[in-house]
Amino acid sequence: QVQLVESGGGLAQPGGSLTLSCAASGFAFSTYYMTWHRQAPGKGPEWVSDISDDGLITTYHNSVRGRFTISRDNSNNTIYLQMDSLKPEDTGLYFCMRGPRFTTNGPRGQGTQVTVSS
Repeated sequence: QVQLVESGGGLAQPGGSLTLSCAASGFAFSTYYMTWHRQAPGKGPEWVSDISDDGLITTYHNSVRGRFTISRDNSNNTIYLQMDSLKPEDTGLYFCMRGPRFTTNGPRGQGTQVTVSS
C-alpha cells in the first residue's frame, strides 16, 4: 500500500535551518508530482511547495519562496524540503502528499513537527 513517512523536524531558532525528508513506497514514485504541506496550530493546512515527477518544475508558496528549496531523489523514492531563514510563523506540522499542490485528499504521511522559537 501507499506509504509516506516524514522525518527531520524539530526545534530551530529564528534564522536557522532544517531539512525535512519524505520517504515514499507502494507506488510508482517517479511518475507523480509530490507536495509539501503544513498546518499551523489552530489553522487549516496549506501547501508549501510542489515538485514535478522529474524534479524539473518546482513551485513555492509566496510565504516561503526564496527561503525553502524542494528536491527529490527518484532513485531513493524520497523528496526533501530544505528550510533556511526560518521564522516563527513557519511553525507547524509538515507533511508530504502525493500529487500536485492543488490536491487536497491524496495519500499523505503523518507529518513531522517543526517549531521555530528562540
